[in-house]
Amino acid sequence: MSETDRVNVLDHYLDLPVETDDIDGPMNIRQYLVTLLATLWVEKDGFSGKRPFGNSGWHWDLYNALATAGIVHSEVDMDGEIININREAAEKIVIAMIRRLGELR
Repeated sequence: MSETDRVNVLDHYLDLPVETDDIDGPMNIRQYLVTLLATLWVEKDGFSGKRPFGNSGWHWDLYNALATAGIVHSEVDMDGEIININREAAEKIVIAMIRRLGELR
């Protein structure tokens, strides 16, 4: 994959919508990650890695966005809830998106 293609793919992923009950208003993955970093900065030593927005399992907000978009393989139950996901692939993508946020445009 060329560098241009890599950047375009990651930017597309960063624009995917995130559904979360922990943050008001619609947002995409880019905004979610920026909000996470801003929360860390504001709360400093009081930052809770387990519950940065009030609830645990917050990383599933991003996993669900990637799975819903068909980017990461997942299995869902009869209610449409994700019961299994390729976490290794999801983690690699999330790390790549975080690194992409730090690149100059």
